[in-house]
Amino acid sequence: MLSWFKKTFSDNDDTIADKEQVALAESSDPSSASEVSQEVSPQPKETQTEAVATENMFQRLSTCLGKTKESLVYRMDTLFLGKKEIDADLFDELEEILITADLGISTTMEILDDVRKQVKRNALSDPKQLRTVLKKKLRSFIMESDTPAEMVLPNSGPFVIMVVGVNGVGKTTTIGKMAKKFKQAGQSVLLVAADTFRAAAVAQLTIWGDRNDVAVVHQKEGTDPSAVAFSAMEQAVAEDYDVVIVDTAGRLHTQVNLMEELKKIKRVMGKKLPGAPHEIMLVLDATTGQNALSQAKLFNAAVDITGLALTKLDGTAKGGIVASICRELAIPIRFIGIGEQIDDLRDFDPDEFLDALFGDDTLTNSN
Repeated sequence: MLSWFKKTFSDNDDTIADKEQVALAESSDPSSASEVSQEVSPQPKETQTEAVATENMFQRLSTCLGKTKESLVYRMDTLFLGKKEIDADLFDELEEILITADLGISTTMEILDDVRKQVKRNALSDPKQLRTVLKKKLRSFIMESDTPAEMVLPNSGPFVIMVVGVNGVGKTTTIGKMAKKFKQAGQSVLLVAADTFRAAAVAQLTIWGDRNDVAVVHQKEGTDPSAVAFSAMEQAVAEDYDVVIVDTAGRLHTQVNLMEELKKIKRVMGKKLPGAPHEIMLVLDATTGQNALSQAKLFNAAVDITGLALTKLDGTAKGGIVASICRELAIPIRFIGIGEQIDDLRDFDPDEFLDALFGDDTLTNSN
C-alpha cells in the first residue's frame, strides 16, 4: 500500500522539523495533525542515530494512542487477568469493552463469534490467549483494506488528489503538510482552492502555499468550485506540474446538493484531464467515532473514495474506529494523525499501529 507515497516521501522529515514546528504553532488551522512522515524501514547498515530515531517515532505513536490503550487494551488486560475461564460473563464484559472503544456493533459481534467458535472446538481455553487472538483479528480487518491501489504518477500530466471531508477535520492542514512533503521530494505542486464559500478557506490555503512556496489557484468568493477546478487543470497541464492537490468545501454529508457539487467537481476535472482525480482522499476526525464511519459511507457513495486520512487519534479513546472503517469499507487508510508536531501525520502501517497499541504480548501464551 502507498508504494508511490513511500517512495516519494523518503528522506525529508528531519531537515524541516524544527522550522515546521514553529510554523505549525502559527497556523490558522491548528486542529488537525501535521506532517506526513516517512516510513522507517530497517536497513542493514542503519546507524545508531537512525535506530534511536526509529524507536522514538514508535514510542511517540504508542504514547499518542494512550487514550485508546486505556479504553481498549488496558481494560482487556485487566479482564483477562481476572478470569480463570472463558465464560458468558467474560463475553459480556468483553463486548462492552469493544463497543466502548468504538469498534461498532457488527465488528464486535464478528470478533466474539469467532472467539466462540475457537472455544467450541477447544482451540482456545485460556482467557490470557484472547489478547493475541483479538490483535490478530483486528489486523485481519485492517489488512482487508490494504488494496493495491498504487499511487503512481501517470505517464503524462499531473497526479491529482481531491481532498474531501466535513469542516473541522483538518483538511487544510493535511493538504499543506502533504504539499510540503511533495515539494521536499522534488515534485512541483499546485494547490487548488475549490472551497469558495467559506470566507477563510482561500486565505488558509494561501498561507500554506506561501509557507511551502507553491502556487495556489483561487478565484473570488462564491465562484463555482468546478470552474476553479477546471481552470486549475488547465494551468497544471500548461505549466507541467507534477502534483495537484484540490481543497474542497467542508461537505455536510447530510445535504444532498453539496454531495452533488462534489460529483460535479470530479466530473469536470476528469473531462479536462482524463483519469483525474487519481486519488480522492477523505479526511476524517477519529474523535467522532461511528459518525466518521457514517461520513465515510456517504462520501464513498457519492465520489468513490480511494483513501482515508484519519486525524486526532491522540485525542480519542475511540481508536477502534480504525478497524471498524477498514472492515466495513475496505478503503485503505493512507495516514493517521496523532498530534500537532511535524511528524504526527504518519503513513499508516497496520503492524506498527497494532504493535504500538498492544505493546508486547506478555500476557499471552502462543496458540
